[in-house]
Amino acid sequence: MNTSNIDEIDQRKKLLRKEAKTNRAEAYKHSPNAADQLCRRLFETISLPAHSVVSAYWPLGDELDPMPLLQALHHKDFTPVLPVMLGASKPLIFRSWTPGDTLDDAGFGTKEPSADKEEMEPDVLFVPLLAFDRAGYRLGYGGGFYDRTLDKLRAKKSVIAIGIAYAGQEMPAVIRGPYDQPLDYIVTEQEVIELS
Repeated sequence: MNTSNIDEIDQRKKLLRKEAKTNRAEAYKHSPNAADQLCRRLFETISLPAHSVVSAYWPLGDELDPMPLLQALHHKDFTPVLPVMLGASKPLIFRSWTPGDTLDDAGFGTKEPSADKEEMEPDVLFVPLLAFDRAGYRLGYGGGFYDRTLDKLRAKKSVIAIGIAYAGQEMPAVIRGPYDQPLDYIVTEQEVIELS
């Protein structure tokens, strides 16, 4: 794919992000129990590999909060980790986290484990998104962090990528480019969509 096609895709995604942010804000208002409902649906439907290293993200604003899920997985003997950004255009790394840990301010309102925490590679990633479609693609925030990270991890081993969203974040089709990584599942407060 040539550079002008990639630029065109990026511009179309930028416009779609505005609509997606509005949709997410509306879904947030109407789904106060979404995090608990999501936990229940996930545990009823998906059998995660026992004792896996699982990652989630620190929620920002009206994002669906994955922390209750990460806490529940910790109590089920999974090993939770949180992402750490190393800079623009670089894949994420992940450091260990347990409920009650003090987290460092990572800028932009997000938090991350401190540098003294063990770095680990996740087997299961709970991925944030602005929008998703039923083909298993997500619209992210434009930095490409999760696409780079999934590409790097999938080159080494089998990993499970699970998008976490409100049902209201679904779109008929998400614009995708050549580097966008597909999800294996999407979990909302209403359903689990299996894609692999």
